[in-house]
Amino acid sequence: MQNGNFKSSLVLGVFIFSGLAVLGFFLGSSAIKFKEYERTVTVKGLSEREYPADIAIWPIQFSVANNDLTQLYESIEKDANEIIHFLKANGFEEDEMNASPPGIGDKLAQGYEKSKIEFRYHAIQTITVYSKKIQHVRSTMNKLAELGKKGIVLTEGGYQNSTEYLFTRLNEIKPGMIEEATTKAREVARKFAKDSDSRLGKIKKASQGQFSINDRDKNNPHIKKIRVVSTIEYYLSD
Repeated sequence: MQNGNFKSSLVLGVFIFSGLAVLGFFLGSSAIKFKEYERTVTVKGLSEREYPADIAIWPIQFSVANNDLTQLYESIEKDANEIIHFLKANGFEEDEMNASPPGIGDKLAQGYEKSKIEFRYHAIQTITVYSKKIQHVRSTMNKLAELGKKGIVLTEGGYQNSTEYLFTRLNEIKPGMIEEATTKAREVARKFAKDSDSRLGKIKKASQGQFSINDRDKNNPHIKKIRVVSTIEYYLSD
């Protein structure tokens, strides 16, 4: 009876040992494969293109001075009409122009001494051109001397009143640029895999960087440089 129990225990032990050995083999194999899949490479792909701007915002600022407030407003109206006439003569439509309310300054109210004031009142007004005719805007800007010859005092408005060029077609070019950035990233990853005697696998993780739009250079703000960098992580295997 004891001999039979011993044989049964021996057989059971053999089966258990074999099962554990097989289980260990599969677990070891899985661990190796898992380790292989954890080998990755992270690369970046750049897409950079140049496009012309499609909208120009062109502020034309002028100033007027006078000691009589009524005459000051008359001068503002006269100069504003001259500028609008000039723009229309150069091919711009009325709906492309917008005149801001004039800003009036009173030097006496600001504490200046009357004896030292040549003109008590000073006004500044801006007429802004908002147009899709980029080259037309640029060529007309070179003709502003015509307004100066008519006695209109054009002022330098500083950064806030500088001409601005916008690029608004980003959604049209996004797909192509993302594809280009992804392709370039994969080329870099393939080169890395080849140099490390590995095979390039599937994408583990990808992130698309933000698109940036900048002037090509300070002399050509109407030409925009659009840029995006994609970061992609690939699996590697032997």
